[in-house]
Amino acid sequence: MALTLDETVPAYLSRWDLVLHDPSDPATSQPHHSVMELPWERAISAVQPLERRIEDVATEALEEIIGELRVRGFAISGVGIVGSPDRNLARIGNAHIRAHAAEGILFRRVLEVAASNHNLRWRSFSDRRFDEVATVELSPRAPDMKVSLTQIGRAAGKPWRADERVAATAAWIALKTF
Repeated sequence: MALTLDETVPAYLSRWDLVLHDPSDPATSQPHHSVMELPWERAISAVQPLERRIEDVATEALEEIIGELRVRGFAISGVGIVGSPDRNLARIGNAHIRAHAAEGILFRRVLEVAASNHNLRWRSFSDRRFDEVATVELSPRAPDMKVSLTQIGRAAGKPWRADERVAATAAWIALKTF
């Protein structure tokens, strides 16, 4: 989701569906699933080539977005990322649940790597408490947050799901921060 500021009010610019896997390599869509039967320490090592490929895919996807925005006369001031927080995955006993948790962290992390690879400032937020953080971060504009997000949603068009609202909020915080 890309926003611009019109005075102090965020305005919709564009959005994309980022595909964070390599379609020619199905294992990159759920990389930890392909190694989940291995002991955790071996799985961490075995999945690294897939993770590096996903980092490359994320970096390439962000490069396309940067290029598209530059052609339209915009520069990116920063990136807001919302995703799974870091945690001790070794403590998760069920291999399938651990694979999902690891992938949630991975897909947030590859966006951080992609932003860094393009020398962009970024901020990551945990999806678990994002609404609370957003309200604090956007104060004193927090009362207008719902109205602004509704206007952004109308401009973006359907679908306007929770993940789009979260992306717009993270973009708004990034605009305010950077």
